[in-house]
Amino acid sequence: MNFNSSKLYRIPLHYHILFWLTYFLFNTFRWGSYFNDYLYSLKTNLLGFPIHMTLCYLNILIFMPYLVYRKKYLLYVLAVLSSIFLMVILKFNLTYLLITHNVWPEGPEIINKLTLNYTIDMMMGELYVITFVTAIKITLDFLKEQKRVTDLEKSQLETELLFLKSQISPHFFFNTLNNIYSLSVEKSNKTPKIVLKLSELMRYMLYDTKSKRQTLENEILCIQNYLDLERIRNDDRLEVNMSISGDIHDKEISPIILLTFIENAFKHGVNKNTGKVIINVNFKIKGDYLHFTISNPMAEITHHKDNFNKSSGIGIENVKKRLELGYNKNDYKLSFKNKNNIFVVKLVIKVT
Repeated sequence: MNFNSSKLYRIPLHYHILFWLTYFLFNTFRWGSYFNDYLYSLKTNLLGFPIHMTLCYLNILIFMPYLVYRKKYLLYVLAVLSSIFLMVILKFNLTYLLITHNVWPEGPEIINKLTLNYTIDMMMGELYVITFVTAIKITLDFLKEQKRVTDLEKSQLETELLFLKSQISPHFFFNTLNNIYSLSVEKSNKTPKIVLKLSELMRYMLYDTKSKRQTLENEILCIQNYLDLERIRNDDRLEVNMSISGDIHDKEISPIILLTFIENAFKHGVNKNTGKVIINVNFKIKGDYLHFTISNPMAEITHHKDNFNKSSGIGIENVKKRLELGYNKNDYKLSFKNKNNIFVVKLVIKVT
C-alpha cells in the first residue's frame, strides 16, 4: 500500500495540535512526578518537544516518501539515525546551556559532557517517539485508503447497476414498439390501448426505478400493466394465471428484476408458439422472502430446448448480474427447469 505523504495535510490542523498538546501534558506530569520537580519537567519538555516534532515530521514528510516508498531502505535507516544523532547533540547542548549542567538526572550517573550511554539512551527515546507517531500516521492513512477503496468499489457497483438498469428499458421498449408497429400496420383497434399501457410502464420505468429498491407492490403493479398489455395484444390465444399469497406490504425489491422474467416468458413462450398459450405467474411471501415462479411452454419454432438458458439476449444475463451486484449471495436463489416442455423460472429473494 502506497501512502502518499500529502495525506498528512488532509488531517485537520487542530488534530495535530491536540495530539502534541496531550502528549506534552502527559510527558510533563509523568516526568514531573518522577523528579518531583514539575518546573524542571516543563522546561525540558518545552525544549525537547520541538525536537520530537521536527524528527517526526521529517520522517513522515521526507524520509518515508522519498526513501521508504522508493525502496531505498538502507538510505532511510542511515537518514533516520543521522538525524536523531544530530538532534541528540543539539538537545544535549541546549539543555546544558539553558536549563542545567546535569543534563541526565534520570541516568545512572551525573554527566556534564556527551557520553556514549547518554547518546544511545536519548537516541532510543527519540526513536520510540518517531515510531509511535509514524505508526499513528500509517494507521490513519491505511484507514483512509481502505475507506477510499470501499467508496470506490461502492461507486463502481452503483454505476454498473445504473448501467444495467439503463439497458433494460431500451430493450423492453424496443420489443414493445415492434409489437405496436405490427398492430399499426394491421390497423388494429388494439393499438390505442397498447400505447396507453405502454405509457404507464414508461412512467414507472423512467421515474420509479432510479432508487436501489422499489416496493414490491409497485413492481407487481408494473407487471400487471405488462400482462394487461400482452392480453390486449394476444386476445383469446393467451391465458395468464397470476396468483399472490402472503403479505406484500412493506416489502422491497430491486426494480425490474421480476419483469425481465415475465418479458422473457412471453418472448420465448408466446411469440414463438402457435395456438393457445398458458403463462402461470405466482408470488408467494414466506417470512422475509418472496418465492416467485413463472412457467411458460417451450418455443415450437426453435429446436433449441435450452434456448432460454443459453441465449436470452440482454435480459436474463442482465438480471443475473444485477442479482450478483445488488444482493448478498445468501439473499437469493435463482433456478431454471425444463419439464414436460414447460420452462419454469424460480426465484427466492429477500424482500425486506
